[in-house]
Amino acid sequence: MTDEVKKDMRLSAEITLDFPFDVDGKNYKALTMRRPKTKDSLKAAKFKGHDADKGILLLADLCNVSPDVIAELDEIDAMKLSTQLDAFRGGQSS
Repeated sequence: MTDEVKKDMRLSAEITLDFPFDVDGKNYKALTMRRPKTKDSLKAAKFKGHDADKGILLLADLCNVSPDVIAELDEIDAMKLSTQLDAFRGGQSS
């Protein structure tokens, strides 16, 4: 079995969460992530903080939610978002 991530050429993808949760009275069962643009990566790179905080900021922007929502994700669901981001990038992490 290979861990290779396949390219995903869609404009967006819905990620169903294994562990739904509530933030500010809203229930999150799925998140929709759009394809990243260069400006998204640049914005995250310019953020002064830990690399994990930069990742949260990037995922929040791509999913059109506040960073608080991404911070509440179960680690398994956070990995699903990261895998989707890698797929949008053609299997290349940055």
